[in-house]
Amino acid sequence: MYSIAALFDQLHLNVVASVAVGAGITLFSWWVLRSLATDDLMQSDEWRYDINRINHLRKADFFYRYFQTIIQTFARINRNMFSDSLPDIQREIGAAGLSRFWIAEEYLGRMQLIATICFPFYFWFFSRYVTLAGAFIAIGFSLITVWILRLRLKKRARYRVLLIKRRFPFLLDLLTLLMEAGTTFLQALEQGVCEFEGHPVAVEFGRVLADMNMGKTRTEAFHAMRLRLADDEVSSIVGAIIQGEELGAPLAQVFRTQSDVLRIKRIQRGETLAAEAGVNMLLPGVLIMFSTVLIILGPFVLNVMRGGFIF
Repeated sequence: MYSIAALFDQLHLNVVASVAVGAGITLFSWWVLRSLATDDLMQSDEWRYDINRINHLRKADFFYRYFQTIIQTFARINRNMFSDSLPDIQREIGAAGLSRFWIAEEYLGRMQLIATICFPFYFWFFSRYVTLAGAFIAIGFSLITVWILRLRLKKRARYRVLLIKRRFPFLLDLLTLLMEAGTTFLQALEQGVCEFEGHPVAVEFGRVLADMNMGKTRTEAFHAMRLRLADDEVSSIVGAIIQGEELGAPLAQVFRTQSDVLRIKRIQRGETLAAEAGVNMLLPGVLIMFSTVLIILGPFVLNVMRGGFIF
């Protein structure tokens, strides 16, 4: 009787395993067919000659230079599989200050390649301690690696935008003083970029200056910066500058007004953080008070537990 029950259990496990393997093969086949679809892909307007972009990217990133073919293979898959997420990744690449030669699908492929390189190490480690499910755990950790790299890109973009917002009003003040002193906008912008050289705000306005030198209008250059940073506060400031340019208002006056607005918002953020500080310190304060009580009363409690007070 026991052997029949064991036989049924083994048969049940075989059926479950067969279904799981069949489902995995079906899903993998669908994924390969979807990824290798021969649909025509639209070339980015900014990079009509993609070979030029690739050559610059090979010089800028050694990882891309050594694994270009693999990253481009991942990029082709990403265009089909993760098309909804690519615009957000592209904005984060621009806000993080990464090389402008990166496109979203290739940078995502770079993350996936790093996770693929880590997979053998995950598999070796978990196979030693969790023999049966080592491969599945290794796959899970590889996916977590991609998620961590994606999260790191997002945090890097947010931090860089924060640095830009901190220096934004000072740069606008400098541009205002220079333009009121009689310099043109391009000369003032060039001087401001030189004064803040090395800071992210100088890099962004340097790109605005480069765009205008290449023939773009002020409106187009500032609009491109707004799309790169994708921040509500920066977008409102840049939008006011674009509106002033379209309406013919003096840029010096617009810069002065927007720098004051940025300072007011900065003061408001500081007041909000100060108001939240008391609430955030409540739990650490309670823990410190509890620890102090334990230090003071602990010896007396131990003496009572051992048989009485000792004076």
